[in-house]
Amino acid sequence: QVQLVESGGGLVQSGESLRLSCAASGSIFSMYLMGWYRQTPGKQRELIASITIGDSTNYADSVKGRFTISRDNGKNTMYLQMISLKPEDTAVYYCNSVPPVTNWGQGTQVTVSS
Repeated sequence: QVQLVESGGGLVQSGESLRLSCAASGSIFSMYLMGWYRQTPGKQRELIASITIGDSTNYADSVKGRFTISRDNGKNTMYLQMISLKPEDTAVYYCNSVPPVTNWGQGTQVTVSS
C-alpha cells in the first residue's frame, strides 16, 4: 500500500507563509484526484484543497485565495503553499486521494499564532 509522508509544518505568526509537502512511496499522484485535508481537535477531518490529474484545482472557501495546491507526478510529491496564514488555520494537515484510498500519514502540525 502507498505510504504518505507530510512535512513542512511549524509554528508561524499570523500573516506568514508555509509550504507543506506530501511524499508518496508509490505513484498515487498520477492515478487519483489528490487533496489536502486538515483536522483540529474535536472536529472531523476536512478537505481544503484538491487537484485533478490534469492539474485543475478546487479550494474550500476558508482557504481560497490564500492556499495553492500543486503536484509533481515525476517526484511523487504534492505541495500546499499557504500564505497569509490565520490562527484559524491551526490544524494537523494531511494528504490523501479524494476520496482516501490509502492509509493516512502522520500529518504535519501547523500552528499560527496571533
